[in-house]
Amino acid sequence: MFENNTSQKITALAITFNEAENVKRYIESLSFADEIIFVDSFSTDNTVAIAQEMGVNVIQNKFKDFSSQRNFAISQAKYDWITFFDLDEIVTEALEAEIKLAVASNNQVVAYFVKRIFYFLGERINYGGWQNDKVIRVFNKKFCKYNGNLVHEVVAANGKIGLLKNSVNHYSYKDFDNYNNKLNHYSKLQAEALYLKNRRPNGYHFFFRPLYRFFWQYIYRLGILDGKQGYILAYVHSFSVFKRYLQLWMKYRKID
Repeated sequence: MFENNTSQKITALAITFNEAENVKRYIESLSFADEIIFVDSFSTDNTVAIAQEMGVNVIQNKFKDFSSQRNFAISQAKYDWITFFDLDEIVTEALEAEIKLAVASNNQVVAYFVKRIFYFLGERINYGGWQNDKVIRVFNKKFCKYNGNLVHEVVAANGKIGLLKNSVNHYSYKDFDNYNNKLNHYSKLQAEALYLKNRRPNGYHFFFRPLYRFFWQYIYRLGILDGKQGYILAYVHSFSVFKRYLQLWMKYRKID
């Protein structure tokens, strides 16, 4: 299934938890890889069964944080060149071709940023900061690993980093509850990271930081031009900032 005609072979990695509705589409978009590995956090839906039926190697590993889970996945890869897209990111044919060319080249680049086109509530989001969204999604594991952040982890690359021209389609939104729960999960992990650094919340964090996030995203980064989608995104992300510091405050008071 996972054949590649270039001289450099590719391992496609993903971390999963209850992604059954995305699995088939995701695997099909990465069928050019020489192997696909899922590191699954003990999904309770059909994620594992569907993936295994499609020839994916599924390894179950308890989730501690995003960096640890991703670095564990890297350690399981057979080949040096890695793609590490999320299950809600779909690789287009144009991006596939560019990835294969990049991996086959001998240009000393050890990692590549990939631009993301974000879709929310059925619409493409063009403003609010999303227009500049890019992440490292293709890299050589000999020179790269995740930086240890509990959430919003990034690849730390020891070498030259390039930028691919083609974008990946990012469908982060399933339904409102799912999206809100995802932000809540991120807020909890961010609160844990701040707690480990002995940061204590105060009025500035509860009032100014959420307001700043809303106006930064909705006004300064022109989220207002995305209509109701832009407003909703700015609102829920500013509320997630409030939740981050509320959860941090609760941790200091030993409140679950």
